[in-house]
Amino acid sequence: MTATAYIESRLTRPGLPTPRGDLSAAILASLRDGECPPPGPEAVVSAADPYGGDIQLALYVLYELHYQGFDGVGDDREWDPDLLPLRAELERRYLDALRADAPGAASAEAALAQILVEPADDGTGVSHYLRHEGRLEQLREYAALRSLYHLKEADPHAWVIPRLHGRAKAAMVAVEFDEFGAGRAEHIHARLFADLMDDLGLERGYGRYVDEAPAEALAPVTMMSLLGLHRALRGALIGHFAAIEVTSSPGSHRLAEAMRRTDAGPAAERFYDEHVEADAVHEQVVRHEIITPLLADEPHLEPDVVFGIEATGLLEGRLGTHLLHEWRQGRSALCLPLQPAEDGAG
Repeated sequence: MTATAYIESRLTRPGLPTPRGDLSAAILASLRDGECPPPGPEAVVSAADPYGGDIQLALYVLYELHYQGFDGVGDDREWDPDLLPLRAELERRYLDALRADAPGAASAEAALAQILVEPADDGTGVSHYLRHEGRLEQLREYAALRSLYHLKEADPHAWVIPRLHGRAKAAMVAVEFDEFGAGRAEHIHARLFADLMDDLGLERGYGRYVDEAPAEALAPVTMMSLLGLHRALRGALIGHFAAIEVTSSPGSHRLAEAMRRTDAGPAAERFYDEHVEADAVHEQVVRHEIITPLLADEPHLEPDVVFGIEATGLLEGRLGTHLLHEWRQGRSALCLPLQPAEDGAG
């Protein structure tokens, strides 16, 4: 992908997605027609499952107003006073569910210890499956779903920078500097993922695969936006960031091997090869230069750091369970089928 093509793909706003229930339908109708009032917070009661497609899409859409927005939706809707009470109620229900389902380790050190050592049986997760037996079509599905995260990689974490101090702030900026290409646009990690999508014959448009994504794939994306937008949840966002960095390097190594085994293409291999080395370094920085000084300055944030680590593992586990169940049954894991790869892709 040329630099111009990448920039154009980022500047082109996605269209509004297809609703998945009464709640998301009402929100989308309000955004589509500025004269149509959004539903009140009481509407959330009828969409009971905080992990379900209706609530997750509703949150995804409301959060995207803070990122690229949507084609035909005015920028003024970002802080629409009629949408904010509804979003607050959705967030409350989502956070309540996540807090209830997180294990609740005694300390950040204990929570990190749970993810620092991989299972001795070589694991049974998605990256293991894709490395050993995944087909190219399954790698395409995985990349399409992950594009909702990776095409905004590091963006929500940048919101925590003005909420940190001293050593923790300096270290967070250093890690983010790497994520954003260390000053070189062609090395921005989101750009590298867009190149990966080209290799796999996928459309690289920002937010392109929302309609294809099951609720399990939307949930990790909405959670990081939720944590990033609230100063009160800064500790949880750091915990989330730590969980991603700690688990990224070994998983990226397996995914790079999966890309090589299936001849996915050089850009597909490069994205994950880049993360093997970079995230091994980031893991050490996050643990020792961000979490340690943060908790030294603000020890009351430790339960939130634990929550961020555990909620990330919880949602990644739910997504992994969904993907593996569908793939092992010989089915697509997506809500809608992908278009065939273009000739020469992979």
